[in-house]
Amino acid sequence: MLFAELVAASDAVAATSRRTAKVQALAALLRALAPAEVEPAVDFLTGVPRQGKVGVGWSTVFSLDVAPASAATLAVLDVDRTLDVVLATTGPGSTAARQTVLGDLLGRATEGEQSFLRRLLVGELRQGALAGIMTDAVAAAAGVPVAAVRRAAMLSGDLGTAALVALTEGEPGVAGVGLRLLHPVLPMLAAPAAGVPGALDETGPASIEWKLDGARIQVHRQGDVVRIFTRNLNDVTERLPAVVSAVLALPVPAVVLDGEAIGVDDEARPQAFQDTMSTFGSDAGGGLRAYFFDVLHADGDDLLDRPLAERLDVLEAVAGPLRVPSLVTADPAAATAFLGDALRHGHEGVVVKALDAPYDAGRRGGAWRKVKPVRTLDLVVLAAEWGHGRRQGWLSNLHLGARDPVTGGFVMVGKTFKGLTDALLAWQTERLQALAVATDGLTVHVWPELVVEIALDGAQVSRRYPGGVALRFARVRRYRDDRRPEEADTIEAVRALLPR
Repeated sequence: MLFAELVAASDAVAATSRRTAKVQALAALLRALAPAEVEPAVDFLTGVPRQGKVGVGWSTVFSLDVAPASAATLAVLDVDRTLDVVLATTGPGSTAARQTVLGDLLGRATEGEQSFLRRLLVGELRQGALAGIMTDAVAAAAGVPVAAVRRAAMLSGDLGTAALVALTEGEPGVAGVGLRLLHPVLPMLAAPAAGVPGALDETGPASIEWKLDGARIQVHRQGDVVRIFTRNLNDVTERLPAVVSAVLALPVPAVVLDGEAIGVDDEARPQAFQDTMSTFGSDAGGGLRAYFFDVLHADGDDLLDRPLAERLDVLEAVAGPLRVPSLVTADPAAATAFLGDALRHGHEGVVVKALDAPYDAGRRGGAWRKVKPVRTLDLVVLAAEWGHGRRQGWLSNLHLGARDPVTGGFVMVGKTFKGLTDALLAWQTERLQALAVATDGLTVHVWPELVVEIALDGAQVSRRYPGGVALRFARVRRYRDDRRPEEADTIEAVRALLPR
């Protein structure tokens, strides 16, 4: 198949807001693919090529000024093979070599194909064909139930793989996809809840568990072999030798465990998230401990479809000393007290889990509810960056400043583009341009007049910003027309959120 046909389908999906129309356009494309083209095509259309980011960033991709081809000749498999080459290009001189390979690829692409490729490579392909809609499209194209495709994708860890099975083997094929030891499955995820009582209203009797601020891990053991995978299904076994040793010491020869890797101090209080992640990504990962909250397989028995209450019994039997602290209750008062205990121990909240729920791999549903104290700050917009991809033409990424009561100025403490609706993007683009005082490349610096309410998960030490602190997971809640810049929160208020 020509790559241009895939891009045309993407354009058709982007041009409609109707889910049914998106699914129909994608299903028609899927039916026309050769088997070898299915996996790369699904990955391209969901915005995540199987090769990952291939070692190139936004500046590299958008600095390649290559004239587009006049006619479409590029095939889907041409693009896939080229990304393999880029990924394999490492070592001295690799940056220039990657640019050469990518430049050649872009030179063979039409203008529309170039735009698609650039957005794909930097993770900005936002045409409305992400995993949920693509799953529906695969089911429609193959004539199999959506639930069967979703389950196959969860257990194989890859929607492209599930699509190939569905399109070539039909319903019997996807039904045969199961959990395999030493091969990761997509993790079950928790949806946010405003508080413990509301979460219990959703779940009924529940397991209330400390929410550790660490790195999500899935650990597989088969005999003497252990493999550890991240939330994104990357193999990080070599980084966590202490976790390997701990799992090998468990009284079960075959097991799949879900949990967190986290650093703790001498008093068993958790390290700051950034310290855990820094250790996680270095050769010092042996200092991280594992704590588990679920079990998906034990000694030949797959447990995903069992209710949580049964899985927790198995978890206690096979990994009791390594369990995350938990409380089984339906009492909001007891659960709220347990939340307070988690916070006093330095953790970020709790997860409320329905006792009758199966392990719904890869899903963020109502069976798991995470409860974290909501922190907000009123900060001042210092600058904004022009967006790209779907946000091209809008000022998007905000530079946020806290008030310095000593100097009377503002200290930058972070950036965010999250939480912005299209209407808010349009409004702030017009308003910020009216307040502009200077332009530096893609960044528009503005008079510090607008106050914005920011929700965040906390703060962390940072060398990047002059105040020595940075926001964690910041997102826009609203602009505060009722507040003046001199009423914004101070840099000390931000520093007060640092873990102690």
